[in-house]
Amino acid sequence: MFRIRHLCVASAVVAALSVPTYAQQPIVYPSKGQTPAQQQKDQGECMAWAQQTTGVNPMAVAQGEANQPPPPGPQGERVHGAARGALGGAAIGAIAGDAGKGAAIGAVAGTMAGGVRQRRKADAAQAQTQANQQQAQQALATYNRAYAACLEGRGYTIK
Repeated sequence: MFRIRHLCVASAVVAALSVPTYAQQPIVYPSKGQTPAQQQKDQGECMAWAQQTTGVNPMAVAQGEANQPPPPGPQGERVHGAARGALGGAAIGAIAGDAGKGAAIGAVAGTMAGGVRQRRKADAAQAQTQANQQQAQQALATYNRAYAACLEGRGYTIK
């Protein structure tokens, strides 16, 4: 249940973060009286030119962002850490004369160490997701600059 909820939240975050991708499209105004048919033709040609010039396909970038897998959920690092800690603590406790106390102390220490490992993995996954999103945003910004330059050269106002 927890894992399903975690995946739903992660999917919602990815979807929310990919919305700005679409919102960055420039607004085009036909400042020299171009007809809607001419504007559509010019925009199509400028999209093709911008894609060829920059090597960026905005549809592929948007799909790539939307298809990123959700960040991994908890993987049981705390449980594994507790088990390892309990084993080690029991061994040390047996030497000191109280294996049960040693196992309990080891389990607590192992749980904490497992939690640290789990947080580090989650932080690394989040950093990778942010880096991928930043790279996609930069690629789209480059594409949009080329697209705008092409349309401005054809007499359109771009905002």
